[in-house]
Amino acid sequence: MLFDQISTDIKEAMKARDKVRLETLRNIKKVFLEAKTAPGANDELTDAEAMKILQKLAKQGKESAATYVQQGRQDLADDELAQVAVIEQYLPKPMTEEEIEAVVKTIIAETGASSIKEMGKVMGVASKQMAGKADGGQISAIVKRLLA
Repeated sequence: MLFDQISTDIKEAMKARDKVRLETLRNIKKVFLEAKTAPGANDELTDAEAMKILQKLAKQGKESAATYVQQGRQDLADDELAQVAVIEQYLPKPMTEEEIEAVVKTIIAETGASSIKEMGKVMGVASKQMAGKADGGQISAIVKRLLA
């Protein structure tokens, strides 16, 4: 389970004296614990829920880094990106544009969608199939292009 893996990796990061990794993993564990103790969570955190949390943390880190770069604070941006690199080690490898397009073409064929009016139907299936492996905006752009 991902939660247990993070806990194990915290101990390894302590032994290795890897400050960035340790800080990042402790932050992940804190967010995981908050999710586990949230109302209605029944003190459980599935790997799927954990993946969503990790994706959100990675996205927030990249956005923060971009903001720091705009403000001329490359040092802070580098810190954020170092943490994002640690988080991304736990995420599945993102799909390439060609892989996304192939899946979308299959979904279009299966759903029989033929116009942009049916984009919602295609997006619903595509979002479920590629959850965690592809960015929703990227999927949406490819669906639009193929249905146009």
